[in-house]
Amino acid sequence: MKIGIISDIHDNLWRLEKVLAQLGGCETLLCLGDYCAPFTMTAIGKGFRGEVHAVWGNNDGDKLLLTRMADRAGNITLHGELADLEVAGRHIALTHYPQVGRPLALSGQFDLVCYGHDHDQRCEQHGKTLLVNPGEVMGRFGAARYAVYDSESHQVTLHQVD
Repeated sequence: MKIGIISDIHDNLWRLEKVLAQLGGCETLLCLGDYCAPFTMTAIGKGFRGEVHAVWGNNDGDKLLLTRMADRAGNITLHGELADLEVAGRHIALTHYPQVGRPLALSGQFDLVCYGHDHDQRCEQHGKTLLVNPGEVMGRFGAARYAVYDSESHQVTLHQVD
């Protein structure tokens, strides 16, 4: 199964639309926070047809309305600060923060650990665990970036959208 990974949208709906268009082959989407406004959550729900798992970032101010928009979307599960998931036979952890993600990856308990926050796209291997930051959808530091995880091959590909 192909799983899309995005983070740090910061209300850039134009870049979000482009990223979501490129995730058409993905069945699941992992969102790592910093949506900012509730309308961004709505855009994710409408723009991605599969299952979405989401966690909070540090710039998600109106959590009540973000939660309502996630509920209305019907395909988004908002897990709070941390998600511990089983998807496609893989044990996956989601957080917004690198200082939480790195120790989770080093624990060896997960196949995949995803984080955002620093907008720096990267993928590291720690034993059996892949530690992934998909970069930023926002495009503050250039191109919009995202990642795709293949649960069968246990490989991550890093992408950018100009």
